[in-house]
Amino acid sequence: MKEEANEITFTDEEVEYLGQAKLARIATSSGRNQPHVVPVAFEFDGKHFYFGGWNLDKSLKFRNIRDNSKVALVIDDLLTIRPWRPRGVEIRGLAKVEENEDGMYIKVTPLRKVSWGLVPKTLVD
Repeated sequence: MKEEANEITFTDEEVEYLGQAKLARIATSSGRNQPHVVPVAFEFDGKHFYFGGWNLDKSLKFRNIRDNSKVALVIDDLLTIRPWRPRGVEIRGLAKVEENEDGMYIKVTPLRKVSWGLVPKTLVD
């Protein structure tokens, strides 16, 4: 059964955060459901995520995406440790191998997103 991509809308805070972030972790899974998580440098155009890599076509993440297009991305950091202020965005979506004049890359179409800690908490008297 093929999943259809629903249009995901990102908030202004999410777009700002994702625009300044440079590193994500991508989780892929083989056809035998063996998970694999690795860091990737990514670009975000407001709707999709893109990443490439040296020898991309020889990587396990590439082979996993060819077998199973379902992926998850997490982009996160710690704004402060005291007080504890984690923030981030988790994306679940479908990855597709594409190619242009510069070579192969992966395009991730979000199907679901969850974010946390992007809007500063207001102080209560």
